[in-house]
This record gives sequence, structure tokens and C-alpha cells, in this order.
Amino acid sequence: MADKIFRVNMTDLSVRVEEVPAAWQGLGGRGLTSTVIAAEVEPTCHPLGAKNKLVFAPGLLSGTLAANSGRLSCGAKSPLTGTIKEANAGGTSAQMLAKLGIKALIIEGMPAGDTWYGLQVSADGVKISAETELIGTGNYQVVQILNARLGEKTGVITIGPAGEMKMTAANISIKDPGSRLRSNGRGGLGAVMGSKKIKFIAIEPTTKMVEIAWPEAFKEANRTFAKALVDNPISQALAQYGTNVLVNIINEAGALPTRNFTSGQFEGHELISGETMHDQIVAREGRPKHNCHPGCVINCSQLYNDQDKKYKTSGFEYESIWAMGADCCVDNLDQIAEADFLMDDLGLDTIETSVAFGVAMEAGVLAFGDGTEMLRMLKDEIGKGTPLGRVLGCGAGSVGRTFGVTRVPVVKNQAIPAYDPRAVKGIGITYATSTQGADHTMGYTIATNILNVGGQLDPLSKEGQVELSRNLQIATAAIDSTGMCLFIAFAALDDAACLPALIDMINARYDIALTADDVTNLGKFILKTERAFNQKAGFTSEDDRLPEFFNDEPIAPHNVVWDIDDATIDSFWNF
Repeated sequence: MADKIFRVNMTDLSVRVEEVPAAWQGLGGRGLTSTVIAAEVEPTCHPLGAKNKLVFAPGLLSGTLAANSGRLSCGAKSPLTGTIKEANAGGTSAQMLAKLGIKALIIEGMPAGDTWYGLQVSADGVKISAETELIGTGNYQVVQILNARLGEKTGVITIGPAGEMKMTAANISIKDPGSRLRSNGRGGLGAVMGSKKIKFIAIEPTTKMVEIAWPEAFKEANRTFAKALVDNPISQALAQYGTNVLVNIINEAGALPTRNFTSGQFEGHELISGETMHDQIVAREGRPKHNCHPGCVINCSQLYNDQDKKYKTSGFEYESIWAMGADCCVDNLDQIAEADFLMDDLGLDTIETSVAFGVAMEAGVLAFGDGTEMLRMLKDEIGKGTPLGRVLGCGAGSVGRTFGVTRVPVVKNQAIPAYDPRAVKGIGITYATSTQGADHTMGYTIATNILNVGGQLDPLSKEGQVELSRNLQIATAAIDSTGMCLFIAFAALDDAACLPALIDMINARYDIALTADDVTNLGKFILKTERAFNQKAGFTSEDDRLPEFFNDEPIAPHNVVWDIDDATIDSFWNF
């Protein structure tokens, strides 16, 4: 049975099931979400208005037994950046949508009244129902109630109170295999879902499997692919310590942004490190590793328990721990875990919101290191939608503008993540040129600049950084289209068998004959499609710049500034 497009119009509460246009047949994940947004959304529209659309798309390998293929892409025009946006997350929903034969779920329009809705997706279409019970509730309670209402195997996509209040740091949460939460984190897409008055999307479980054109060839390629992932030393480190293994590594490199990006090292780094977290998890009888979606063989997630050995948070990520920890100077891992839980429950991007707290600390709204006040503000200000809470819940740029702060670490109004671009020049190119605002996942040069994966390139040198970022951004756009976790890139860069096996799986799934050049061309097509949308929305090369304080303020311990000139940055697009 051929895949379909499910289109939901929230203006008249209608649903259509459509054939997949020929031009979209070879696309999935980010490639499809960005193509749909570029084709159907007016670039100058208000992101929270009726003309924006919200697109969910599983990847090209979603629904198969391919290792690490459980990522779901979500796309829209971002209310945070004003650019095109894709965010992806693990959980169970991508695989479920693919098994139901849904190429993409497109949500358009906006209801006129104040009624909220829930969507129930099955192979036959989408049922739109008024929802009252869940409005105002946190994401964990949404999942708990929907498990009871619809069954624990039901897939769930939801927004928390932050999305309902249309805060521009709001994310979209996905239920994982243990009924915990994974986040389509960046760009404020939860606010877009909230603007369309959709509290949740439930996905009917199915025993169907996607059709594989050449099953034996697929199995063989998947065996090779999975072995490359499991054998990779970075994968093994991620399995032991999670992404938080990076705290000590990046601190040693002098690139751990601390105290609102005024230093590259944090005195309390050991207290919040992956090694400390691992030992604490083991001592409290948590789980130091598990998967965020079925079929993951890396297992970089974990279950973090509190001092009473009760569950507190899962998927306790380096970027979240850095942002709440070093950037805000909080060295108490339990306070950071509580903040992580609260942001997951409220439906807030942990990077954007925590960097916003760092800017608020710079402004004197609360003191650096005051984790207790940060937790109070999450509950009593953001959670209750007070004026201060709404300022914080709309991100770092919002806080900077409100309080007149000049050191505001954003690009295209999106908070810069956990690597200082003065000390890692390659990631600075990614932050500047990304089509979606500052985002380390768009072109993760840390792999080569710091971890020596895919070669070595001095992070403090200006040479070769544009080429490195460009190659990784192209590759990442393609990976984001397969439904694969970005962490396959470590093996793909260093194991000659990995990428060919991935391509072999796509070919066996669809009975096609893609080459490595085809995959590269797909990545280039996606980047150019996204950039064209942004240009029509009014963005120019002048928006591909880091904040001026990076040029002017040297960062310890290397005493370096951002010194890559504008013409070199602009040469990124010479492909």
C-alpha cells in the first residue's frame, strides 16, 4: 500500500488523505518537512498565525528494523527565529506513523474559537475531538491520562503549558517506550502547535510492518550498519556516560561557556560531569543507559533518580546540564535534574530556557548559581505565565531585550548552545550560517575539532573551518531525512563500512539505486531550499553573524576572540 499525506485543516476541522506528489516521493524527515514548508507557507507570514503550517514526517527508514532509525521530524516557520525550522526527536511516534503508511501529517489553519482539540491518527485518517480534561496540564500527566484513555501502546505527541501559552521557547514532546518524554526542542514549535489549539496528537498502534523491497539485502546491510555503530568508541563512551561525557572534555578544551559566556571553563565542572552523573545514577539504582526509541543500539539515554531513589528525569543531556550548570554557575546535579524535569513537564527547550536564565542572571534578576530561585521561577513564573515568566519563556533574546543586556548569546534570536565559538571556530561557522539559528546539531564540528573524529582540525585555527562546517551541514541534512539519530555520524566519519550500509538499506527498502553522491546532493538541496525560504522571509548574509561581544571579549583560558571575517563566513554558501 502506497504511503499517503494526511492533511488536517484546523480552520474548518476537516481532514483529507492525499496521494504523495511525485516530487516528494524520495523525501522523508527534514527533507520533507522543509520542502513542504517552503512550498506551502508564505515566508513573511506570522509564525503564530493561520498561514503557518506544522508538518510531522517520519524518515526514509522509519518503521523498519534499521538500527537508530526512530527520529521524528517536525517543521514549521519558527516563532523564535522567523526562519524555517526542523526539530527532531526520538520516541515511538516516527515508527508508528511510518507503519500506518503516513508519509507526512500536515496541520494547517487555525480554529476561530477558544476550544482546544486532540487529534487521533489511525490508518484511515485523523479524528478531531474537543479536549477539556488535559488543558493546562503538564506533559507527564498528559501521557499518563492518554495511556489510561487510549492504551499504553498509543503514540503521543503533546505540548505542555508553555506551548499553550505560545511561549517561543516551547517545544513539542514525544512519548518514548517507557512513557517518558523526548523533545522536538528548538525553535518554539510547541507555540505553533499551541496556536492551532492542538494539545495532543495520539497515534493508533499497529502490528503492520513497512514493506521492504529486498528483505535479505536490507537485513545484511543493517547488520553491517549496527556493528559499525556498536564498535565505535564514541558510541561506547555515550553508552557509558551519556552525552554528558562532554562536560570534562569541553571544559579541558576551554570551550565550556560559563557565567553567561564570560569564561571557557567552570570551576564546578567535576560536580556536574558525566562521570559524576554515572556514579550517582548507579548508587541510586537508576539506569545508566537505555534507548530513547526502539531499535537504538547506542543507548546514550539514562534514568536519573533523586536522593530517595525515585525517578526524576531521563535523557539528561550534556547541553541541558551545561546550560543550567556552567552557564548559570549551578553545580548541584540534583537541582539541574529538577529543572530538567520541570522544563520537560512544562514543554520548554532546555537550551533556550536555561541560556535565558543566564542572561537574566547577568541582568541581576537572580544571582548566578542560585539554583533554588531558578526552580522557583520555573514553577511560579513561567509555569503560571506571569509577565516575568513569559519573558523568560520566550528565550534568551527576549530576556536581553527586556532588561537591556548586551551580552546575549543568540544567532537569529536562538540561544547559542554548549560550545564557545571563540574556542571552537568550526562550531562558530555552524552557528552563524545555519538556516535555523544557532544550533550545534546542524553541523557538529566538535566531532573533528575536539574529538578527532573524521580527522583532526585545530579548533583555534581559522583555516578549514568553513569547509568542515559545510560538509557536516550537508551530511546532517541528509541524515535528518532518513529518520536516523545524528550520533550515527561518529561511525559514518570513521568506519568505511557505515555510510555504504546506510545507503544499501535505503536502496533495499525502496528498490532504488542511490549513490553517495545522491545523498550529498540531497543534503545540498535541503540547505538551499531552507535558505531560499529565509531569503524570501527577509534574511540576508548580515544575519549570518555572531553577536559582537564574541569579537570584542577574549575568553579564558585561551584568551581568544571570534576572528573569522564576514567574507569568509559568507563563502560557506559557495556550493
